[in-house]
Amino acid sequence: MIYLDNSATTKPCKEAIRAVAENMEHNFGNASSLHKMGINAELVLKDVKKTILDKLGLTGEIFFTSGATESNNTVLFGVPKAYKHNGKKIVSSSFEHPSVDMPLKELSEAGYEVVRISPLGEKSFEERIIDEVDGNTLMVSVMWVNNETGYITDTAKIYNGVKRKNPKTIVHVDGVQGFCKIPLKTLKADFISLSAHKIHGPKGIGALYCAKGSRFLPLLYGGGQQKNLRSGTEPVDIIAGFGAAVKAYPDCTARYESLNSRLSEKLSTLEGITFNSFNNAKNILNFSVRGVRSEIMLHFLEEREIYVSSGSACSKGKKSGVLSEFGVSDSDADSAIRVSFSPETTEEDIEALFEGIKDGIIRFRR
Repeated sequence: MIYLDNSATTKPCKEAIRAVAENMEHNFGNASSLHKMGINAELVLKDVKKTILDKLGLTGEIFFTSGATESNNTVLFGVPKAYKHNGKKIVSSSFEHPSVDMPLKELSEAGYEVVRISPLGEKSFEERIIDEVDGNTLMVSVMWVNNETGYITDTAKIYNGVKRKNPKTIVHVDGVQGFCKIPLKTLKADFISLSAHKIHGPKGIGALYCAKGSRFLPLLYGGGQQKNLRSGTEPVDIIAGFGAAVKAYPDCTARYESLNSRLSEKLSTLEGITFNSFNNAKNILNFSVRGVRSEIMLHFLEEREIYVSSGSACSKGKKSGVLSEFGVSDSDADSAIRVSFSPETTEEDIEALFEGIKDGIIRFRR
């Protein structure tokens, strides 16, 4: 099997599996309990928080959530409640994940002015985001790495520019696709959403980074865990798996660059291949095979046990509309393939994928 759909989810690494199993068996206490089992569980939470903060290279607080969808929703609904008098304008991109896009639609219906910025324009995307910020701007919410094309947003440039124009404006970043995978130089925010299952950790666990001094009101109310901001008994076992995955993820910057270049070069030798990725994280490559619909190529490759994607798995096979925001025509979007690498991806995997696409073109292109 050749798995090249790592932007959708990843195979849990051995370290994460081991950490989950060991904590399920030996460290199953409630972190709120006052006895030794509770204290041991709490120590795991503290250790994983430190691991994530160290990986981010930031200081602040980490809150554990059920995943990045909850993290994004917590910020988008919790920040407006906490900063009621800071304005009613929210600036975002036109290519966000549904867990940001849908809350923004809800906020728009509730009376907030939501401005979405395209990645295409005469000025840079970052400059146009900053240009939209004014005295009424409550929040800027942008993704660090786009899940379909790999497009990288320089959130550090946005953060610095936004704070110069309006220091009260909160900056939120969906950091899911970039965390552990690309260098940190383009990352900076008041809030950062993270997910374990995108970096070979378990599903069902995410995190929300909160910078010192930043506030939000909770989505969930209950026992008052996590400083009364995210109630619910912490799942120590999968939190431990999250931490183990962060520690185990290697620096693949050069590896991804090499794999991406090799695949791009080989695909360029085929007729009717167009590339939809630019300014992208090198673990993601999106391209169109003109004359062959995405699902036909996807299932043809699946017969060879090669797994790729035709777009965002979160769209459940529906057109997400993201590619059109990057200037991709409807016909090219209908034939788009997204390939996403992992630390286990090899040159042989790239060869097999290329041969599969070449054979698929011969068989299906009309």
